[in-house]
Amino acid sequence: MIEQDLTTVNRPRLFLVTPPEFDLAELTGKLDQAFAGGDIACVLIYMPGANTKDLQTTAETLVPIIQKGGAAAIVYRDTQAAGRSGADGVHVDTSLDDLKLAVESFQPERIVGTGGTKLKHDAMEWAETGVDYLFFGKLDLAEKENAHAKTLSSASWWAELFETPCVALAGNSMETLAEVAATGADFVAVKDVIWQSDRDTSDLIAEANKILDAHPFPDIDQT
Repeated sequence: MIEQDLTTVNRPRLFLVTPPEFDLAELTGKLDQAFAGGDIACVLIYMPGANTKDLQTTAETLVPIIQKGGAAAIVYRDTQAAGRSGADGVHVDTSLDDLKLAVESFQPERIVGTGGTKLKHDAMEWAETGVDYLFFGKLDLAEKENAHAKTLSSASWWAELFETPCVALAGNSMETLAEVAATGADFVAVKDVIWQSDRDTSDLIAEANKILDAHPFPDIDQT
């Protein structure tokens, strides 16, 4: 499962999302470099238009890099590609039935995450399947500078009331990480702000972690 080690990390952690389309050699270099910048909890291999064969081939290259960096490698939607590539888990948001099947097949050895629910009732129902995290934010929308208002409100609501960890998608600026961290979300997801920048990815990850360090969880007893 994706869990916080509260003895050492008492604030949100980074959840990287790959761009939907990319040059594998270029992304491999950036991803390898990113881990030099500090803590990364997870990397979601997000290729919504890829077939199982192409996704599996790509994952077989990326998964070892992610795992070597100490992060969990999650494959988007495709349980076959996730299983065959040795990924740590799968993100399933197609239907409640698909999610239940993934939970039954993958847990407890591997991670199952979900998201994309439109209603609070749906979010609670999907979380009841026993998923390891709930993702707030639309992966298929063009990113703006700030996180979507609904993402922020949903993450704040969830973090306050429920135990299942939640991930909240930030916008495409570094400043947006602070507003997402302030919701109390367990993980802050970033995509364009990392991959579309001309800066060294290790510097970006270091800056992101510094921002998150300033947002410790207020309800954890550190005594």
